[in-house]
Amino acid sequence: MNDINDMLGKLRILALQDGELRKKLIATQQAKEPMEDFCRIAGEHGCPIDMGELLVLNERLWGEMLKSSNGGATFPIEDWADAYEMFIMGLL
Repeated sequence: MNDINDMLGKLRILALQDGELRKKLIATQQAKEPMEDFCRIAGEHGCPIDMGELLVLNERLWGEMLKSSNGGATFPIEDWADAYEMFIMGLL
């Protein structure tokens, strides 16, 4: 099984080298189902990313951020980005 972090890293490198792929990934922000389209495009480019894995990664990231807060926050802060959003921001 491929590690999602490895796949996201590989996809990022490909997108930074291929302007068309980069545009396609950025355009997923406007899709009806952004994460679904993102995962489909990633798979088409040899980086299979399952939407469930992406959601689990989000939960893990938020959990780690919550634990690192002074006093232990009990809910995610609204402005915290998820893995998909952070990936797209890295392409802009």
